[in-house]
Amino acid sequence: MHPHLIFWISATVRILVVLGLSAAAGFVWGPVPGLVLAVIGVIVLIVIQLFFLLRLSDWLDKPNISRLPDGWGAWTEVFSRLYRLRRGDEKNQTELAEWLARFRQAMTLLPDGVVIMDDVLFLEWCNPAAESHLGLSLKQDKGMRITNLVRSPEFMDYIILGRYDVPLTLSFRERKLIVHIIPFENRRQILVTHDVTESERIDMMRRDFIANASHELRTPLTVINGFLEIASLQPDLDASTRMSHLKLMAEQGERMQRLVEDMLTLTRLESMDYPMRPDRINMRAMLEQILEEAHALSAGRHIITLEFDGPNIFGSTDEIRSALTNLVTNAIRYTPENGEIKLIWKNLSQGPKFIVQDNGIGISAEHISRLTERFYRVDKSRSRETQGTGLGLAIVKHVLLRHKANLMIESTPEVGSKFCAQFPTSAVVQDEMD
Repeated sequence: MHPHLIFWISATVRILVVLGLSAAAGFVWGPVPGLVLAVIGVIVLIVIQLFFLLRLSDWLDKPNISRLPDGWGAWTEVFSRLYRLRRGDEKNQTELAEWLARFRQAMTLLPDGVVIMDDVLFLEWCNPAAESHLGLSLKQDKGMRITNLVRSPEFMDYIILGRYDVPLTLSFRERKLIVHIIPFENRRQILVTHDVTESERIDMMRRDFIANASHELRTPLTVINGFLEIASLQPDLDASTRMSHLKLMAEQGERMQRLVEDMLTLTRLESMDYPMRPDRINMRAMLEQILEEAHALSAGRHIITLEFDGPNIFGSTDEIRSALTNLVTNAIRYTPENGEIKLIWKNLSQGPKFIVQDNGIGISAEHISRLTERFYRVDKSRSRETQGTGLGLAIVKHVLLRHKANLMIESTPEVGSKFCAQFPTSAVVQDEMD
């Protein structure tokens, strides 16, 4: 039966009961007592209804299931329905809160920044990526206008023009951001930021790599082709001149070969299809061999010593030898004659460490962070003289990364440099005598 019908039937029955009792009283005691009893009964019914209305009004001010009053008569059904409605409402609110929490949790994990604003650009919520990209703080900046927080003329023009169909490329806080505003409700807007700083840097490095590789290959090819053209146009060159040309062509050919080999090495190190095959490395034997090669390369122009007090490690023998040799070779190339170069292998609490320390020309602080970039040269003219390919430290960096090791560089101009390869403790060969 419909609740409304039950309510009216219940109310009608109560009134009929009161009227019936009043009629019976009037029949027994006379019409006046019967009328008085009827009036009192109606007043009681009205008071009861007003009492429950008052309790309902109090509950509506602070609706709470635990405080829902008990009913009487038809009010029992009224309060029962209110209980079901309130319970369903609280369940919906709980589910909505859970979905909102999940949404915000998902937004916090996004690499892109997300800012939710109202229709007049006041900040309502943002994720950690947006805080990092735009320098915001949700706790401090909530409720503030976003244009007062992101102080950028380009951003202000983007907001004023309102052409949100085209994203804005914004340079802000030493980052390059792609900014897009998306209206998604009548009174809500989403600001999305995508950080392209790293991709731009990688793209720039790729362009520089192609340009530098082309330049490095073009120079020896130009020399070789020039001498070949001379030889073809002047077949009667004297023997000494011809031998001089052949010697220079051979040197340039070797330079191209070293460059191509280093480029192929880098490609292999970066390839996922070229897994590392670690084995036990006898570090004493390897470093003594590197020391012998260093003496040969120096040809007596430097004082080169080896201090060995460290363990054997697991790793790729060829890769580690290549990395350590590059560090030693660089020290020889950039240390003046009679300079001192120390090779140190020791064990520390954080793991074994290889150090190449020299008292050479040193490097200015602004160059140190870029030394491992491909073809980056502090002094291009000097690099040409030393016959370096410009890829040595890039190879060192990638070899150490594959071995979970780090390259640390300290240098002072005119004082010297210290290149350190710090290996993890997990690389040490345990419980083994050298």
